[in-house]
Amino acid sequence: MTVFFKTLRNHWKKTTAGICLLTWGGHWVYGKHCDNLLRRAACQEAQVFGNQLIPPNAQVKKATVFLNPAACKGKARTLFEKNAAPILHLSGMDVTIVKTDYEGQAKKLLELMENTDVIIVAGGDGTLQEVITGVLRREDEATFSKIPIGFIPLGQTSSLSQTLFAESGNKVQHITDATLAIVKGETVPLDVLQIKGEKEQPVFALTGLRWGSFRDAGVSVSRYWYLGPLKTKAAHFFSTLKEWPQTHQASISYTGPTERPPSGEEETPPRPSLYRRILRRLASYWAQPQGALQEVNPEVWKEVQLSTLELSITTRNSQLDLASKEDFMNICMEPNTVSKGDFITIGSKKVRDPKLHVEGTECLQASRCTLLLPEGTGGAFSIDSEEYEAMPVECFPALQPASQQLMLDSAVLARSLLKTAFPKTSSRKSPPAVAREGLDLDSAPWWGAGSSFALVLRSPWGSQGSKPPAFPPLCLFAGPSTGAATW
Repeated sequence: MTVFFKTLRNHWKKTTAGICLLTWGGHWVYGKHCDNLLRRAACQEAQVFGNQLIPPNAQVKKATVFLNPAACKGKARTLFEKNAAPILHLSGMDVTIVKTDYEGQAKKLLELMENTDVIIVAGGDGTLQEVITGVLRREDEATFSKIPIGFIPLGQTSSLSQTLFAESGNKVQHITDATLAIVKGETVPLDVLQIKGEKEQPVFALTGLRWGSFRDAGVSVSRYWYLGPLKTKAAHFFSTLKEWPQTHQASISYTGPTERPPSGEEETPPRPSLYRRILRRLASYWAQPQGALQEVNPEVWKEVQLSTLELSITTRNSQLDLASKEDFMNICMEPNTVSKGDFITIGSKKVRDPKLHVEGTECLQASRCTLLLPEGTGGAFSIDSEEYEAMPVECFPALQPASQQLMLDSAVLARSLLKTAFPKTSSRKSPPAVAREGLDLDSAPWWGAGSSFALVLRSPWGSQGSKPPAFPPLCLFAGPSTGAATW
């Protein structure tokens, strides 16, 4: 033993390197073991749905998966087959996998696709945008758009996954949670933005449009891959050397928010009896003539001349508001007075979170808008992280009155409904007090993103003569596995 320690002391460099290698190897093996446990737990939960009996006259639910193998630098196929495919097959669904070979193929395939029960998108923002665009370009889009769409985030950019699923630093858990959300079938309506140019067919977006310097610098980050963690700051630094200040001139016309139409289908009232129809006809015959109908006020359009660092036209999907009665998009114009240091600092953060804005940003709410660019304007737009040529465009909601149904994690749906029902409070309260006095979901210690919990909420409106909630009673499964919140 003495000789052993003496050898380690005499060869301390090799000993240090060996210890570091063993530590890294142990951590890697432990991580793989934890990933296998997550996959096993998700498969066991999906098997519960697969073992359920269906009526003899019912058909097995059909699911069509659009998989982009090129997503995540070519790793999407492996990620899907290891983490998502077993869950879908164990759930009892009839799964058909369609692998896309080139950009835009999903749009063409959806034009010829037959009816299915569920459409699943396995890829990034670009793949999801292709599927949404393909669905809404169909001649029968009014009925075909009612098919729910599930999203498995496999790409490098998955902006919408922050809205649909709980945050997780583990890639395997993020994928399995998204797949289980599809199996459970919880859906939420999301806004779809139609962007129509002068030449091509309209493009549909779930996130929105970006045009400006932050967007251009973010696209060039991959060129500086050899700088490692400094590549993001380097891209923004070299962008300031080309031209400063960087301004984008444009003109935008818009109308204010409008009332959101009802999402449910209007019920046809029963036909009145013959006696009531005769009385109604006589009453209308002897009634005095009505005055002239009041003229409907036309939409008021406002025009703004822009000189901005970046312009963004986005939907409200980043923050679910299920009780909102207004229909609008957000138009944000960032000032061109930003210093180079702030441009580098804030731009590096916007690569990870595009919702961030510099101080002094002017934001508008509009139901429709038209963006006009001066002649000879170059550059490109980013529509749901996909690049398009910059040109004059018109933006307006794509679906009226209903929105596109996407599947989401039950915990996220429960969180959104609870935020709608209960106002935020400044102090932390225990769960029993929450149902009486309100809930601060962002600060409550017993609400953990991705964690399981059990919570029973009693209606704070009482039982007799009280105002009902803004949404119907629901049974919410508020955890990734066993937690539940019941109303």
